[in-house]
Amino acid sequence: MQTIKLVGVPAETTLSPSKIVCIGRNYVEHIQELNNEVPSEPVIFIKPNSAISTTLIAGDEETHHYEAEICFLIKNNQLQGVGMGLDITKRETQSRLKAKGLPWERAKAFNGSAVFSDFIKLEVPLESLQLNLSINDVLTQQASYELMIYKPHIILEEVQSFMSFEDGDILMTGTPKGVGKYHQGDQFKMELYSQETLLLSQNWQACRL
Repeated sequence: MQTIKLVGVPAETTLSPSKIVCIGRNYVEHIQELNNEVPSEPVIFIKPNSAISTTLIAGDEETHHYEAEICFLIKNNQLQGVGMGLDITKRETQSRLKAKGLPWERAKAFNGSAVFSDFIKLEVPLESLQLNLSINDVLTQQASYELMIYKPHIILEEVQSFMSFEDGDILMTGTPKGVGKYHQGDQFKMELYSQETLLLSQNWQACRL
């Protein structure tokens, strides 16, 4: 089982999520950049534990797309921890599957398609959260509570209306505008803020296995 880290509670804890619950189309400008329709309810899909990786993998046969997201660690059916993640997507495959009305797993749930920072205990107001992603020192994406169509507690309730969370599961809340291709050697830096206070910082270099 792949693991993640929850730090500062007070000691470091290693957890094995049973699943990653992902939200699609949760930022208006991202919906527009992919020419999708604004959903009337949260768009929910799943990544398995096997998708989790500590390495940011660059595509070989097909170029991968990055999607930066504010993420939450679930415990006792509540938002316990907060962190950052990358929903790695095979966009060409996804577009082909969508055009045929088929599920997205081949494009979203493959090994290495979920990359996370460490998580910390959620001790700040949700509305204060903001995420910045820079690639090769260029600010590329900015996510925030304010810009989400469906806020985290609404998503939590919607998911729980038909599916159970296990302790240690991760909720990915969707990506803002600015998604795109990345390549071997690209340098990623993600930062999570509560207003002006830096909570977390994480660096990756994209590589091939």
